[in-house]
Amino acid sequence: MDQAPPVLGTLESALYVDDLDAACAFYRDILGLRPFQHAQGRHVFFMVSEQPRPQVLLLFRADATAKPPEPGARFPVPPHGARGAGHYCLAASAEQIDPWRRHLGARGVTIEAEIEWPGGARSIYFRDPAGNSLEIADAAIWAEA
Repeated sequence: MDQAPPVLGTLESALYVDDLDAACAFYRDILGLRPFQHAQGRHVFFMVSEQPRPQVLLLFRADATAKPPEPGARFPVPPHGARGAGHYCLAASAEQIDPWRRHLGARGVTIEAEIEWPGGARSIYFRDPAGNSLEIADAAIWAEA
């Protein structure tokens, strides 16, 4: 049986929001991510990390991406979208989990849960303005997977 070719890692992840302006402000001003592309009423893209290769978070309005591309579209991306809360996790060092908790709290972001995982890695959970479940986790969380 043939095996699938190897992949390099995750290049992009997507979440869906209703209010792009509120989402942009949250991810830029609270989480410190750099927006690099914005299509009014459709999407905002953020650079999460550039090392060892780009990792990107895509925020879309599901209503805008559910439609098939127009004939002759420059980028005929197939329709996509999701309803309800999604989940996205950012990795941090073990030493940065507490500073992140304080940073978020100081900006009025409620921490929904704090978990210590088997092996001692910790993570915190909170919501973005669209209700998506976000997590900041010790990068070692999957070290023993």
